[in-house]
Amino acid sequence: MKLNNMLTNLFYLLFFSSLLHLSFSSSFEDEDDDDYSSSLELTAFSSPSSKKFDVVTQFGAKNDGNTDATKAFLNAWVAACASPTPSQLNVPKGNYLLKSIIFDGTGCKSSISFIIDGTLIAGNDYNQHWISFRHVVSGLNIKGGVLDAKGKKLWDCKVAGRGCPTGAQSLSFDHCENIRIEDLTSKDSQMFHMALNYCQNINMKGVTVTAPKDSPNTDGIHIERSKGITITNSQFKTGDDCISIGPDNQNLWIESIYCGPGHGISIGSLGRGTDEGVLVQNVTVKSSTFKGTGNGLRIKTFSTPIKGDVKDIYFLGATMINVQNPIIIDQNYCPHNNCNKGQGSGIKISNVVYKNIQGASLTPKIINFDCSPTTPCSGLKLQNVKLDYQSGTPKCEYKNARLMSTDSMRLNCQLYSP
Repeated sequence: MKLNNMLTNLFYLLFFSSLLHLSFSSSFEDEDDDDYSSSLELTAFSSPSSKKFDVVTQFGAKNDGNTDATKAFLNAWVAACASPTPSQLNVPKGNYLLKSIIFDGTGCKSSISFIIDGTLIAGNDYNQHWISFRHVVSGLNIKGGVLDAKGKKLWDCKVAGRGCPTGAQSLSFDHCENIRIEDLTSKDSQMFHMALNYCQNINMKGVTVTAPKDSPNTDGIHIERSKGITITNSQFKTGDDCISIGPDNQNLWIESIYCGPGHGISIGSLGRGTDEGVLVQNVTVKSSTFKGTGNGLRIKTFSTPIKGDVKDIYFLGATMINVQNPIIIDQNYCPHNNCNKGQGSGIKISNVVYKNIQGASLTPKIINFDCSPTTPCSGLKLQNVKLDYQSGTPKCEYKNARLMSTDSMRLNCQLYSP
């Protein structure tokens, strides 16, 4: 009886320990960055018992890169979606021409593993999206594959100013939950490579994004109105933000990211249009590298009275290699010079931690906190920030910003407030 009781207690101990491991922590510990870690576990891909659906052998898709395979992919998705047990949708090696396509998860009965061994090639239809997943909540695993959007034609049109179409996002998820994406490559997107809107519990690992440094609006991953997003061990070489965080996002974990070329990792821009009451909270960017980027770690808001909050932001460990603006808060963001810069941003920025940030800046201003005169930044904490400027003494400028701690900053740069 005593042995049975011991085994029973051990079972419950292990069970509740596993539950605690899966819980998402939102605390920050000064002593050890590892105390604040992502706990969103990766779910397993398809099991041997999964029902298989092959887009070529079962649904007639041609992998020659010239024959439209859109209908075959849709039919395969409908079949997988109707399966009462977990299913696997296979895309064998080869090139597949896909026009604008929507994979609708409404009514899907079980999880789907989308295994892509080939390359998906975009057609010439310039809609707002190319490949879109909508209302998928029963579980989706996407593994492997290359998305080739062939965006150069549209970029050239925009550069020439010929009245071009808007262009399409390569891969978008709208109102989706419980998604895992691993080892996926997106190249030469017309606009955003990937976009998450109104999503929850999304895990992205081993993502690769490539586009020329002068390609317009080709953000790597854009996130809006989402919760519980994890992006790890991924590489971004593009013409805009590597990762952009738009309005109303909470509990984001971004770790082991390589960014360059690109515009860095940005929270914002916020405070435009219908952003009233916007909230971005509990965002961690950890152990990332920026090389040759326009910015490193950036928060940006428009100079408008629209109110909102950006708070509990943790930048933990970053290496800057020839970055123009390594650390920047810009509350006078105005890309087209049509803003009233004097009125001040209504977005409140508070509790932002910069810890273990090192490397070299291309410009003397290694830190620029340009906060709002009407809603000053508060609780900005700098710890072990050591950024060099090879051509002279680096400068750290702050306006309307309340610094909680500047542990090593006074030794490393000229700190001043104009």
